[in-house]
Amino acid sequence: MDVDIITAFLRAVFFTFIVISIFLLMGTFLRAKVKMLQKLFLPASVIGGFIGLLLGPIVLKEYAIIPLPEDWIMIASLLPGLLIVPVVAAVPLGIKFGGGKKEGDNKGSPATRNVLIMFSILGIVLATQNFFAVSVAATFKHVFNVEAIYATFGTELAAGFAGGHGTAGVVGSLLQTMGKPFWDTAQGVTTTTATAGIVSGILIGIVLINVAARKGYTKFIESSASIPKDVRTGVQKDVDKQEPIGKETTNAASIDSVGFHLALILMVSGLAFAVTYLFDKYNILLLNSIPEWAYAILLMYLVWWLMMKYKLDWIVDVGTKTKISSALMEYAIVASIISLPLQAVFTFVVPIVVMVTGGLIITVTLAYFLSRKFFADHWFERSVTILGTNTGVFLTGLLLLTMVDPDMKSPVLRDYSLSYSINSVISFILFPLSFFLLINHGFMSGLSLYAVVLIIFIVLLLLTHRKNKQEGVIS
Repeated sequence: MDVDIITAFLRAVFFTFIVISIFLLMGTFLRAKVKMLQKLFLPASVIGGFIGLLLGPIVLKEYAIIPLPEDWIMIASLLPGLLIVPVVAAVPLGIKFGGGKKEGDNKGSPATRNVLIMFSILGIVLATQNFFAVSVAATFKHVFNVEAIYATFGTELAAGFAGGHGTAGVVGSLLQTMGKPFWDTAQGVTTTTATAGIVSGILIGIVLINVAARKGYTKFIESSASIPKDVRTGVQKDVDKQEPIGKETTNAASIDSVGFHLALILMVSGLAFAVTYLFDKYNILLLNSIPEWAYAILLMYLVWWLMMKYKLDWIVDVGTKTKISSALMEYAIVASIISLPLQAVFTFVVPIVVMVTGGLIITVTLAYFLSRKFFADHWFERSVTILGTNTGVFLTGLLLLTMVDPDMKSPVLRDYSLSYSINSVISFILFPLSFFLLINHGFMSGLSLYAVVLIIFIVLLLLTHRKNKQEGVIS
């Protein structure tokens, strides 16, 4: 290959990262200064991404204020699907297996059953979102004859609501692996639903918190006005309150600790790409249709298990690992937004509006009433946490929980973290399965899958609730 072509390509990739970095800094500055953005709690990556989108050539065409070259936008559209691989690969790294039982956490205890109840409700909301959205897609496709509706349309609602902007890369990567030309459109629709979800979820959550505080449903606050300033602005000016990002597990004389963690994550990511390449080269059916990020998480579990077996786990710091994956996610989010295929997304504006509106109604209703019915304590705190995570990822749920339980006096955070982790694993399994069914067997197969999953979660919820009633945990 021509050296000049390779050099030009690498320069384009490098400058794309530079532009994304500038947008991230712009988003950080605006979040810290603009009151409206603080009230919306939009992440800097989302703000910066929309600056690039609205002022760039996708919206303004030849009148673009920020005239990004077409090849940079193309690179940006591919980045989420690539960056999501190391982000997902980092998940198992540092996980503590076992660790013994704690008081109140033994099998069958009320604490454990609260985790199961929250896990069940999270699953019910997610399955209902998917069932509703795919039903909308089937209706527009077969009743209103919207031919542009593609096989997996509708799955973007739950992917964007519960997975957030980062999941756009998962969607794009999975469809790319399956050789589907609509991968960039699906990635763009997921970005759209993620933006609508995070903004709507937070605003609805704040309204519910204020209403609940006046009615006496909240145990620890009287309104949502006591949100810390650093949470609003997104920056911590008090040097004494600035937390360290992690621990040094290596000596810089040999290798920087961040560099070591990044190298480990990228090595496993590379192995995942190698595995998919081999399966594709030798045309091993089914295995060659599984995306790289799925192999990455499996391989990292193996690597981490080996590290623990040979007592090398001391060299991994969870804080450092988390910051690396979070940084990569920031770049993936900006890249997915600045490359949003608006023209293609606008083709589906009506079904998207129907999906998002109905999805919000479903999520708010289920989170509120199921929590009130099935939790024996802190039901409202749990409900807004479920609302947050099913409209805007884990951190949105944590944000709303912080508003109603600022000092974390309740056990909700513990229950939420455990139930969310288990729910995420199941979601990763259902992702490729649902896509395979929808693409190869149509909407009815996908709806059947979501219906079965929904029934399983409902049965689990009822059985757990019944156990609580038998032991007098609830009246």
